[in-house]
Amino acid sequence: MMRQYELVERVQKYKPDVNEALLNKAYVYAMQKHGKQTRASGDPYISHPLEVAAILTEMRLDESTIAVALLHDTIEDTTATRAEIDDLFGEDIGRLVEGLTKIKKLDLVTKRAKQAENLRKLLLAISDDVRVLLVKLADRLHNMRTLEHVPPHKRARIAEETMDIYAPLAGRMGMQAMREELEELAFQNINREAYETVTQKLAELSERNRNLIHTIEMELSALFEQQGLCATVKGRQKKAYSVFRKMQSKSLSFEQLSDVFGFRIIVDTEADCYRALGIVHMRWSVVPGRFKDYISTPKQNDYRSIHTTIVGPSRQRVELQIRTRRMQDIAERGVAAHALYKDASRDGDEELLSKDSRAYSWLRQTIEALSVGDNPEDFLEHTKLELFQDQVFCFTPKGQLIALPRGATPIDFAYAVHTDIGDTCVGAKINGRIMPLVTRLANGDEVEILRSGVQVPPAAWEEIVVTGKARAAIRRATKAAVRKQYSGLGMRILERTFNRAGKPLSRETLKPVLHRLGHKDVEDALAAVGRGELGSEDVFRAVWPNHQETRASVRKPVDDGWFNLRSAAGLIFKLPGLNKSQRGIKSSMRSGAGNETDAMPIRGMDDNSVVRFGPGGAVPGDRIIGILEPGAGITIYPIQSPELTKFDDQPSRWIDIRWDIDENNKNRFPARILVTAINAPGTLADVAQIVAASETNIQNLSMVRVAADFTEMLVDLQVWDLKHLNQLIAQLKSLDSVSTVERIYE
Repeated sequence: MMRQYELVERVQKYKPDVNEALLNKAYVYAMQKHGKQTRASGDPYISHPLEVAAILTEMRLDESTIAVALLHDTIEDTTATRAEIDDLFGEDIGRLVEGLTKIKKLDLVTKRAKQAENLRKLLLAISDDVRVLLVKLADRLHNMRTLEHVPPHKRARIAEETMDIYAPLAGRMGMQAMREELEELAFQNINREAYETVTQKLAELSERNRNLIHTIEMELSALFEQQGLCATVKGRQKKAYSVFRKMQSKSLSFEQLSDVFGFRIIVDTEADCYRALGIVHMRWSVVPGRFKDYISTPKQNDYRSIHTTIVGPSRQRVELQIRTRRMQDIAERGVAAHALYKDASRDGDEELLSKDSRAYSWLRQTIEALSVGDNPEDFLEHTKLELFQDQVFCFTPKGQLIALPRGATPIDFAYAVHTDIGDTCVGAKINGRIMPLVTRLANGDEVEILRSGVQVPPAAWEEIVVTGKARAAIRRATKAAVRKQYSGLGMRILERTFNRAGKPLSRETLKPVLHRLGHKDVEDALAAVGRGELGSEDVFRAVWPNHQETRASVRKPVDDGWFNLRSAAGLIFKLPGLNKSQRGIKSSMRSGAGNETDAMPIRGMDDNSVVRFGPGGAVPGDRIIGILEPGAGITIYPIQSPELTKFDDQPSRWIDIRWDIDENNKNRFPARILVTAINAPGTLADVAQIVAASETNIQNLSMVRVAADFTEMLVDLQVWDLKHLNQLIAQLKSLDSVSTVERIYE
C-alpha cells in the first residue's frame, strides 16, 4: 500500500510546487474515515482510494484532483458529509466528491429505461467538471484490476458496464491507454474462452517472431539516423481485444490478420512527421488504402497522428503511426494531457478546456441532446451510437470541417451544420454532383445541401440517419407536424360545436379556461380534441358554463336514427346535435349525392395523417363516415360497414366526412374484395393478371378457405375510386375460373 510521502513524491515529479498540505490532509482524513473497512479481497479499504490516486498521478493531474480521488468514497461509505468536506477542503473538492458519490449509485446495466436515465445522470455529472470523469475512470480501472475478488454474477455486470460505457467514454476523451486496459480486462471477464484463445495465438506468434519487432525497430532507427532525422521507434504487439474486434468486424481468422504488429515513430515537430513519412515510403512499398492523415484533420477526441501500412523488412506488413511527443502524450492521456488540468484552480476552467479539447466539446454537445425532449431510451441509443462510431471528415462549400460517424449521410451532415438546414433539406451535392440523400459520405467529401422553405423532414429519415442529433431533430419535427394536424382537426371540430350553439370561437376564447381543460397552451388543448382525448362538448361547457341547451331531446323512433336501412329510397343521415327539422338530409346510396356542406373534406391519405381507414378501406364514390378514436384521430368507414353498429350509442364520436379529390390526384385508396375461384393451377395467375392490367395494386392477399374444388381469396387492393373498383370486379367476374366476386365492408 502506498504511503503518504510516496504519494507526495509522485506528484512532485511533475509539479514541484505541489500543495503538500492538501494531499497530507486528504490522506489522513480518508485513512481515519475508512478506518478498519476492508474490500472483497480482504485488503484495507483505504488501499482502493490510494490506488486510484496513484493512477491519476500517472496522468500527471493536479493535487486537487488527487485529493478528490482520496476522498471519493468517503461520503458514500463512511460518516463523512458534504458540509464537513466543504469546511475542510473547500467547496470545489466537496462538489466533485459529491458528484462521484451520485455516479457510484448508478447502475448502467439494468432494464433499458432505467439504464438510459442513469446514463443521463452520469454524463450530466461529468459534463459539469471533467475531473469527475477522470477520477471515475481511474476508480473503474482499479476495480477492474481487482475484479477476480467479486462474486461471478456481479463480475459479469461490471465487465459489461465497462465495455459498453466506460471504455468507449475513455476513448472518446482521447485516453487510449486507459481504454485499451479497460477493454482487455472486460473482455477476459465477458468472453473468457475467446480471450484465452486469442491470447494463446498471440503468444505463439510472438514466440515465432521473437526477434522481428527488435529487427524492424533497429532497421527503421538506422534509416532515420542515416537521413539525419531524430526519431524514436517503438514496436508492440496488438492487444487481445483489439485483435478479436478486428477478426469479428472483418470476418477474418487469426491467420488472415496481416498487421498484428504496430510501430510508433516519435519525432520532434509536425514537419518531421511528414519527413519521416517520406523516408519510409521511399524505402518500402505502401499498402494501398491504408494511409490516414489525422494531423491535418484530427479526430474529434483530439487524436493526431499519421497512419500508414508498408510491406517492410522480411516482407512483413507493418503498421506505422508517426507523431510528435506532444501528440503521443495526448493520444495516451487524452483530456488529462491538456495543460489546464495540471493547474485547475483558475476560474473559467470549463470554458478554457472546451477551447483546448475537441473531446470535451463532444461531451458538451452530447449533453445538449438532454434538452431536446427525447425519451431516455432514445438518448441511450444515440449516446451509445456516438460512443462507438468511427468517423469521417467532410467539408462545407466554404471549407468548414464537419466530423461525422462512419456511415453518415448528407442528412446527418445537414443537421450537423444546423438544425434548420437539416429540417429544410431536400437534396445534396457531393463533390459537385447531385446525389441521393441516402448516400454514405466518405472522407474528404465536399457536401452542399439543397434547401426548400416548405420542406418538412419525413419520418422515414429517422431510419436513414446515424447521428443522435439528426434522429432527435427529425423526431421533434415529425411530432410537431402530427401535433399541428391534430390541432387543426381539433379546431374544426370545436368550430362546428360552437357554431351549432351560435357561439363564437377563437384561440383567445380558449386561453382563460386552459387550466380547467388541463393543458398549458391552446395548441395542446386543440390537439387533445383532435386526438379524441378531450371532448368538444367539454370544451364548450368550460368556455360557456351557463349556456342553456335549447335543443329538444329526441327519442329514437322506429324509423329514425343514424341510418334508416329499411328505407328503399335511400338512407337518412344526421349530423350530431342537430334537431329533427335540421337532419332531413337524404343522399342516394347509388350516387352518393346530397347536402354535404357541413362535412369535413378529405384530400387523400398519407402516413402522417391523423385520419385512417377502417380494415375494409373506402374509396372515392363511397358514402363515408368518420369515427373519432381517442388518441388515434379519425377512422373512416363506408356507410355499409357493419363496424358502425358498435358506435350507435356514442353519437358524439360520429363525424360526417366527404371526399374532396383533386383533379390531378395520384393517390390510390384501399378496398377489400372476396374472390371465389376454381381450385386449379393458374387461377391465381389469372386473377393477378387482371388486377395488374387494370393498374391496381395488391396490398395483401390471403387464402381464407381452400376446398377440393374452390378456394376463397381475400384481396386488399388499392384503386383510384369506386368506378375503378367496379370495373375491376366486373373484369374478374368475366374470368371462367372465377365463380363470384364481392366487396367486403368491415
